[in-house]
Amino acid sequence: MEDCIFCKIVNKEIPSQIVYEDEDVLAFNDINPVAPVHILVIPKKHIKSLIELEKEDEALIR
Repeated sequence: MEDCIFCKIVNKEIPSQIVYEDEDVLAFNDINPVAPVHILVIPKKHIKSLIELEKEDEALIR
């Protein structure tokens, strides 16, 4: 999805401080943290909403 900020981060179009990455997820420091440690963990697959989750996405939400 071209307007999704998270997709742009996954595709390295927007720089971020990555703290973990594998084939399914990306974890990075929040640019505006509200706690001393504030890390966002996102799936690399674009999922617009929980309604759009498929059976194959089960591991992403566990």
